[in-house]
Amino acid sequence: MKYLVRNIPRQTLIRFSFIFSKIIAIFYVGNKVNCPICESNFRKFLPWGNKGALNRLCPNCLSLERHRLLWLYLKNKTNFFSDNLKVLHIAPEQPFIKRFRALKNLDYITADIDSPIADIKVDIMDIQFDDNIYDVIICNHVLEHVDNDITAMKEIFRVLKKGGWAILQVPINPNLNETFEDPSITDPLEREKYFGQYDHVRFHGLDYKKRLKKAGFNVFSDEYINTFSAESIERHRLPKGEIIYLCKKI
Repeated sequence: MKYLVRNIPRQTLIRFSFIFSKIIAIFYVGNKVNCPICESNFRKFLPWGNKGALNRLCPNCLSLERHRLLWLYLKNKTNFFSDNLKVLHIAPEQPFIKRFRALKNLDYITADIDSPIADIKVDIMDIQFDDNIYDVIICNHVLEHVDNDITAMKEIFRVLKKGGWAILQVPINPNLNETFEDPSITDPLEREKYFGQYDHVRFHGLDYKKRLKKAGFNVFSDEYINTFSAESIERHRLPKGEIIYLCKKI
């Protein structure tokens, strides 16, 4: 897994990952962990990430910890599954696309700058939509990849309807009071050293909420993960300590 993530282009991984998952899932039969998205049980999840961390990726729907937490949050704490909403999903994740598209209450579109599974090509620093279009925007672990995250946040704010909301998640380094970025760091190994991953261009710190507010959002930081028992966190393999950033356009 570590080799695949480091050496196979993202677009290729996306295209063939579901075929791979159907084969590998046979070898993970069991009941120790549960994916709340596809409701499948396994003896453990697959390793994933540039360091090959263990027990992360659902062999069936390919969800990671952050996807499973977001699914539970949308289902239990928002109107996403009930109200008629116009939704923009930036950099759509495979566990979500078919399931969100099947929801009859959603007018759902996906966008990405290079993903082969997105509906349209969009640069989130220059979104080609009019103002005030979407009720909901989901942008999960994307802003750490773009050249200017503040510009991207402002664009997301612009196309969001007044009264709408967005979930804008990024990896947070709790040891950094301020976000660290250095555009002179371009070597993949150096980026992994300083930003945590070879294709990241910054490491967001504890000032992330302030950066979102700077873009215009009213931000509600929800420690939803703390509502789960230790047993549930381990069974679903949820990301310990992750805060949900619910961003509203008032």
